[in-house]
Formats: sequence, C-alpha cells, structure tokens
Amino acid sequence: MRKSKKHILLYFTFASIAALIVYNIFGFAIHSSEVISVNPIFILPFALLLLSIAVMPFLNRAWWDRYYPYVALAFGSIVIVYYFFGLQHADRIVATSYDYICFMSLIGSLYIVSSGIHINFRGKTTPAGNVALLTTGSVLSNFIGTTGASMLLIRPFLRMNRYRIKPYHIVFFIFLVSNIGGAMTPIGNPPLFFGYLKGIPFFWMADHSASLWLLSMGILLTIFFVIDRIAFHKESKTVRSEAAMIDDSEVHGLHNIIFLLIIVGAVFIDSPAPLLLREVIMWGAALASYFTTKPEAHQKNNFNFIPLKEVAILFAGIFAAMMPALDWLETHAAGMGIVTPGQYYWYSGTLSSILDNAPTYLNFLTAAFGLHGANV
Repeated sequence: MRKSKKHILLYFTFASIAALIVYNIFGFAIHSSEVISVNPIFILPFALLLLSIAVMPFLNRAWWDRYYPYVALAFGSIVIVYYFFGLQHADRIVATSYDYICFMSLIGSLYIVSSGIHINFRGKTTPAGNVALLTTGSVLSNFIGTTGASMLLIRPFLRMNRYRIKPYHIVFFIFLVSNIGGAMTPIGNPPLFFGYLKGIPFFWMADHSASLWLLSMGILLTIFFVIDRIAFHKESKTVRSEAAMIDDSEVHGLHNIIFLLIIVGAVFIDSPAPLLLREVIMWGAALASYFTTKPEAHQKNNFNFIPLKEVAILFAGIFAAMMPALDWLETHAAGMGIVTPGQYYWYSGTLSSILDNAPTYLNFLTAAFGLHGANV
C-alpha cells in the first residue's frame, strides 16, 4: 500500500508540473474559438476507435484487456500528428487536452473520494426500501456526481438485496442513480460539466428540465416498484426471512464528505481564476482523501484504480481522435439535416448508445455552435 501511495503522489506531481509547463507555453490556445477546416477522412480513426471499444471485448476479451492502451494510443496519435504537422494547429491539441484534464479531474476525484466512504444499512430489504434508496441515490447524484453516488450506494444496494438480487435491480440502479439521476447539475454528469465550461449557466438544466426529470424519475421508479413487488411476493418465505436479516449498520470514512464538498465547491471556480486551479483543488482533495482514509474502508468497498486507469486511457484516445469530428461538425452542421430539437434528441441518443455521453455531448454541442454561429 505504501508503494502504491508513493506512485500516486509521483504521478500527481509529474502531471501538475506538465500541466503548468503546457499552460505557460500554450495557455493562450485553451480558449481559442477559431474554426478549423479538416479533411473528413481523419474522422475515420475516431469511428474505428469507437468500433473497437464496442466490438473487441466481445470478440477477444483477453486480447482487448492487454492491448486496449495501444489501440487508443494509435488512433489518437494519428489525429494528433495530423493536427500538429498537417494543419499546424497545436493550439487545438492543447484546448482538447484541457477538456480531457477537466473531464478526468471531475471523474477521478469523485471516484477516489466516494470510494473512501463505506456504508452498510440495517433494515428489511423490501420494494419500498429499494425505491427509497434509488430515490435518495438519484437526488444525491446531482450533488456528488453519478460516479460518486454509484460508488457510494451500489454495494449497500447489493447487500440489501443479496438474497433476492435479480438483473433488473442492477439495470434500474444504472438507469436511476448512474445516469438520469445526475441530470440537473453540471456536478451530476460530466457532459453537463462540459456544457458549463463552454458557457451554459450552472442551473440551466434545473430551470428548464426539472419537470421532465421528475416525470422520468417517477415513471422509472413506479415501473421498478411494480416489478420488485411482484417478484417479492413470488419469493419463498425462506428467502423473504433471510432478506430481512440485514447486517448491523456501519459507516466508515465519513470525513470524506468534507473532500466531496471541496470538489463540489471547486466546480464553481471559473475565470478569471488561474487556469487549472479548479483541477488542482479537485486532485488535492482526492489525494487528501486517499491518504487519510483507513485501508478498512477501501477494502470493504473493494477499491482499486483499475476502472480509473481504463477510463483515463480510453478517453485520452477518444478525446484526441474526435477532434476532426468536432471541427467538421462545427462547419457542416446545417448540411447534415440535424436542426430540430427532435433530431438532436434522436441522433444524440443513438450515438450515446455506442459512445459515452460526454464525447457525444461535445459532438452535438459543437454542431449546435456551428448551426447557430455560437462559440465559447
């Protein structure tokens, strides 16, 4: 554990120094709004990377687990070379790197800090109790992010239902806590955080979509309750009696709530504050959380850095490879026929089903910028 902590500290120090060097050399480029004309053939690495992520784990999981970093690096490097040498737009690379740093800082810090909080509930696992936990998690997602709320509550949810767990329990948890729940604030979902960085007001979603959010949540919770109640009554008395015997409640790492609040507060830091101050505060909170959390809490949560490592590597490739797609969309949005809210809804939903919602959001936000002549 000590060796691991030393490595983490070294990585953080190296990343901070690198970020400061990049800022001092190219800091002017981060807020550049110049429209770049690109050859659409260079959208192909982005498409191939998405196809690899979607298909390769099913074709050869062992090969993909071993070589996915090289695949992401290869496709991303093709585009970086094109922008640096072909288009001579190093500033575009720097601006994309900044977006990536913002994305990983929010995701990574919330993942690390929330993993230091271990919760176990005492009480009966009933359909009503499950609805209460899912509702709480969905609301909480808006304040600590879907990543943080999922890390915090997925294990208590599984333990509460361990004698009667069904696939639909996991599916509805993902629907409610890991996705829709965080749709009201930029803290809740990384895509909304990108919109906030691009100039969309912090409370825009809450002002315009609160009623739709409540309707969606109500429909899903009702459907879940009906399914869970039917399943609950079909279960044997033995299963129901075992399900009622939940362990004594326990909580570890509550001091990490302070670090969560620090991360949430850092989100509101914007210009004219020094560049990357927000991200340094987020990672500082994450490091403080990691080093002050007792190993027992991490062990009970089965915490490790493997998921964060995979996200960091894959999204480094995605952010690099999608630059031509973003720039092409900005100049050709009107010609694609994506102009109405309904078209944006269906096309973005379709792309989000094979791509993460953060790069999907950036793609269609860029298309909207191009369609309406807007910029950051």
